[in-house]
Amino acid sequence: MSKQYIQIAFHFTSQDQFDILVAQLADLGFDGFNEEEASQGINDGVEMSNGLGAGAGFCKTYILLTDFEGQEIEKELEIIFNQHHLTYSKSVIKEENWNAVWESNFEPVRVANFVGIRAHFHPSFEPAVQYEIKITPKMSFGTGHHATTFSVIELMEEINFKEKSVYDFGTGTGILAILAEKLGASSVLAVDNDDWCIENAMENIQNNDCQLITINKVESAFQNKQFEIILANVNRHIIEANMSELTQLASPVSILVLSGLLIEDQVDMIQLATENGWHFQKARPLNGWVSLLFNFS
Repeated sequence: MSKQYIQIAFHFTSQDQFDILVAQLADLGFDGFNEEEASQGINDGVEMSNGLGAGAGFCKTYILLTDFEGQEIEKELEIIFNQHHLTYSKSVIKEENWNAVWESNFEPVRVANFVGIRAHFHPSFEPAVQYEIKITPKMSFGTGHHATTFSVIELMEEINFKEKSVYDFGTGTGILAILAEKLGASSVLAVDNDDWCIENAMENIQNNDCQLITINKVESAFQNKQFEIILANVNRHIIEANMSELTQLASPVSILVLSGLLIEDQVDMIQLATENGWHFQKARPLNGWVSLLFNFS
């Protein structure tokens, strides 16, 4: 019997507000936070607020129906969203319904002639791209549609992955780990704290015939080893909480890519990384978001 989930969908007005909401909802047991552009989700029954800025967005999050029923969670939801002067919509979905949802909305993504991201039911790219990735996103983040993933992929084109060890912190669908192997990495450790992401990444890794990627569930960035390339496409709050651990993973030749960041986060994130010994190399802005590249030498 397939599992049933409660889906909560809501708009938020700033990245800071979103970070707080994620923490509050996670405390209630919600998981699988799918952040989208602010223009998305208007037809999901959530009223769009006026004056949404660059940090605004839309999110869907999930909790097992069995965990939701018979508890005070709905009352807590009302309190949380009232605190933020926001509304939300609630719906029940089944696991098997998820594929129908994303299949009806998922369009292939092309990053110039470098990478093409498609679902299994899409034809191969014409004209051809250097690297093709097949993704079934399910309830995980990372299809290349969002500016953060897209700009990280653009930066990855400029990095030499040949025979390098790679750490993908917050792997989501596994898309960046998959690309790292395709670019010649000798080993890739992909981690996340979300069970859905772990399951989804494993499926996508298998569907892309990857052999060098290890998937682990973690609660922080800490690992008892060093990596030559570190990818962290998460958000400002998570980066701030884990910058020390990310730095401990570095060797003198390491490269760090940070993303999930708004343009207005750039100065603070460069300062934070610099204070931890990283040297800023370049920024890749896109649609109000930015990815940042550093080295440790």
